[in-house]
Amino acid sequence: MAESVVQLKCECKHDPWGKKGKDALVAQLWSKSPGSEEIKATEKYSEMWMGTYPTNPSKILATGELLSDYLQKNPQLVGKSVLDRWGPEIPFLPKILSFSKALPLQIHPDKTLAEKLHATDPEHFGDPNHKPEIAIALSNFELFAGFKPLSQIEAIMKLKPLEHFVPSHKTFDDELLRQICKELLSTSPVVVSETLNELQNIPESQFGQHSYIPGMLERLRKQYSEYDNGNLVAALLMNYLSIGPGEAVCVPADSMHAYLHGDIMECMARSDNVLNTGFCPRPGRDDVNLFSQALTFQPHSKKEVYLPRKKSDKGMNGKTDEYAPPFSEFNVLATCLGPGEKETHKAILGPSIMIVTKGSGQMNVPDDKTIDMKEGYVYFIGQGVAVDFSTEKGMAIYRPYAE
Repeated sequence: MAESVVQLKCECKHDPWGKKGKDALVAQLWSKSPGSEEIKATEKYSEMWMGTYPTNPSKILATGELLSDYLQKNPQLVGKSVLDRWGPEIPFLPKILSFSKALPLQIHPDKTLAEKLHATDPEHFGDPNHKPEIAIALSNFELFAGFKPLSQIEAIMKLKPLEHFVPSHKTFDDELLRQICKELLSTSPVVVSETLNELQNIPESQFGQHSYIPGMLERLRKQYSEYDNGNLVAALLMNYLSIGPGEAVCVPADSMHAYLHGDIMECMARSDNVLNTGFCPRPGRDDVNLFSQALTFQPHSKKEVYLPRKKSDKGMNGKTDEYAPPFSEFNVLATCLGPGEKETHKAILGPSIMIVTKGSGQMNVPDDKTIDMKEGYVYFIGQGVAVDFSTEKGMAIYRPYAE
């Protein structure tokens, strides 16, 4: 009979925007799984993936079998609702990310566009699914997400170096914003550089409540040169946020974003589709026309970016919060235990993946089986299993699930 709770072995990616060596929470957590290599001080560690997505799939630690193959053989582990909707799969993709500079300026296509792109260019767009996502801060987390309110963008675009990017005699609405965004993304490297220099010579006071913009432009130019179109789009048009551990944001499909600095727990619908137009080499950029057409205008203020957490009824002792985004593929449980504390998660009617991000403890599952929980350990938990947690010194776990 298949085990409902199994420990996983996950792998890392090494993108150039990742953090080096032990500075990366990704590296710290990944290296603590049994059988992992030592952290290399000069290597960049960017992402640790958990789940069944074929680009970077998880394996069962004890046997080396792919989790995806294990679920194909044992579809009952995902529960009837998930099996009927998505098949014997994990319908979400959790990751730990560490980044020392801005990720590419990007959107993830919605379901309709993803299906079209996958059909015409399956090598570039490897699946037909959408990719809404949430990001939970594990350290201080800086990001750009969605657009500033229209009135704020309109005021910024009246600055002398930016006037020529705004078509005249038009109502300042979202469609005009789409044109401005497209113009900023497609303008020449020389014009980007000239505009950036002119903006940095303007007193901060002229940017009103966005006095951070000149300093942010300088920071971004050091990361991706003064010629990158993403500098202008991110600093001028997008919401800039800085949040602390445990706070979270939600990025719908087709919403522009660029994560800037930090360590996060990220979870998304099971897809790897992305359109990039900034903060990356020009040959690797996607079509600006396609990007601009796909853009939506949600979120359109800082307050719309935040994803609140609430106490979860899955936690029997009140030690568990829940992040519930407005889409159906997953929710995320967060359990934080102090020394000597305990928590019980009642049975969930679908699959879940759990990672210990801090501390250590034990997990008790049916048949009186006790499993050690240590920082960096990752587990798959099948549907219908209630689990008990205990810790002597304290422990933090995150558990995305579907029902």
